[in-house]
Amino acid sequence: MMSRSSHRRIRRTAGLLIAIPAVLALAACVPWLPLPTDTATPSGTATTPATPTPTPTGTSPATPPPDQTEPPQSGDKVISSRLAHDWAWPGPDQPISVVHDNTVPIAPPPEPPLPSLYSIGVGAHPSDSPPFDQMSFRFTGGFPGYTLEYVPELDGDASGLPIPMPGTNTILRVVFHTAQAHTEGGQSSVVSSPPAFVGYKAITRYAPAGDFEGYVTYGIGVGRPLTSTPRTPVRVYEVEKIEQGQHLYVVAVQVDATKWK
Repeated sequence: MMSRSSHRRIRRTAGLLIAIPAVLALAACVPWLPLPTDTATPSGTATTPATPTPTPTGTSPATPPPDQTEPPQSGDKVISSRLAHDWAWPGPDQPISVVHDNTVPIAPPPEPPLPSLYSIGVGAHPSDSPPFDQMSFRFTGGFPGYTLEYVPELDGDASGLPIPMPGTNTILRVVFHTAQAHTEGGQSSVVSSPPAFVGYKAITRYAPAGDFEGYVTYGIGVGRPLTSTPRTPVRVYEVEKIEQGQHLYVVAVQVDATKWK
């Protein structure tokens, strides 16, 4: 698990990486575009193909069930879907890390220079094998990189103070890299999201923890308290889709609900 000082050093580095392309853009001055050509590489594993792959019999389908924030409309469709990281336990010093190489700024003004968080959706899938709950983070502009890791407490990025997550067994911290959750005017870019208390079997609640220097952080409360803390697996899908007329890049975080079934 990264120390707070290491986390801050990474943020400072990210700030420099974001600033450099912006300077270059001055000298030479990108959802409905062609599919992104970048690939995502889970840390410590082989590169995952950018195209959807067949799913073995007995597991969930290659395209996760949608957790749409509004009723489907004519024209809604999935452009591509891929398994970014299969079931794993992102415990201390074993984070799930997926990298996307985005050229910053990703679009000229007035569009956001980074992948921008647009909405959040949740859904319970008790009939799947294994059963799971899903929290979907929908971005515009492109897929951000991200890191997932179980932590003993959720700390605010700016203040460093703990953020209460009552009624949970453990906390899954999700940090999006080279991303933002605000508009150029400084307002939240999130147009819709579920209540803080979700109340599902595996995902009980969630909380924002930061939108700072190209990092967007959320905590997901996992499971109701048990006598011991199980090693609850997590899986991640990436889905590029059209939803409600918006071109979205969805990072779907799935949490195994078996222990709380």
